[in-house]
Amino acid sequence: MKTRTLPVALIQEKNHGGAEDNLAVIEARVAEAARQGAKLVLLQELHNGAYFCQHESVDEFDLAETIPGPSTERLGRLAKRHGVVLVSSLFEKRATGLYHNTAVVFDADGSTAGKYRKMHIPDDPGFYEKFYFTPGDIGFEPIDTSVGRLGVLVCWDQWYPEGARLMALAGAELLLYPTAIGWDPDDAQDEKNRQRDAWVLSHRGHAVANGLPVLSCNRVGHEASPLGASGIDFWGNSHVLGPQGEFLAEAGGDPTLLMAEVDLQRSEHVRRIWPFLRDRRIDAYDDLLKRYRD
Repeated sequence: MKTRTLPVALIQEKNHGGAEDNLAVIEARVAEAARQGAKLVLLQELHNGAYFCQHESVDEFDLAETIPGPSTERLGRLAKRHGVVLVSSLFEKRATGLYHNTAVVFDADGSTAGKYRKMHIPDDPGFYEKFYFTPGDIGFEPIDTSVGRLGVLVCWDQWYPEGARLMALAGAELLLYPTAIGWDPDDAQDEKNRQRDAWVLSHRGHAVANGLPVLSCNRVGHEASPLGASGIDFWGNSHVLGPQGEFLAEAGGDPTLLMAEVDLQRSEHVRRIWPFLRDRRIDAYDDLLKRYRD
């Protein structure tokens, strides 16, 4: 069996303060990942600061920046310095009053390979993202890089099989999810376990259904709520999965540089024995375009 191995790294971190502090930690982590041989590095969702969507405040829009902008310039230089493909996650100011939750991918030469604007936007207690982010409008388009075609999605997208499928149908070779997910510290432990297990299972399902590796990078640590509520404990558990949903690497709940080797050729072999794309009934799926079948 042929192999095409891609060394990958996921930087699972806590919030260290503002953008300067967080980017300094990211620079050190990327350097270490490159020393260990990584060619693709995935960062967590909104890695420049705290997860500010726990409340609705117009002041938080001051955190947003244009793309290109200061962070993209810095991250592009970082990717070039270490010769890695770098997947980042930024609060994009597209225009006054128009903002997105945007993943930006830098190729190993420092150029911007592409971006993805988060399509599914949550609005739940502690996750008030609809106040800040306009849903993405550039679709589910993979991003071509020197290490392969990346299907980049963001956090809440992970609950929707349609996004993963559309990336796969467009030729994505990996699915990547920068993520910020955690539980209410006041929840019972069995409820916490169910939430975390469901999150992992959703990714394993995407891997199996599409015959693709999946990388999901979450943040860690407690972040207090500006509203005086319990805040969020981000649970980490970043992971790398193979195309049959098998674990190639998994982190715990602490800051971690998670390394793995992904065999991109395995998707070819898995899809030969599980030809799910062949057997799709595209003639019978029209109702998927409905909100609900009444």
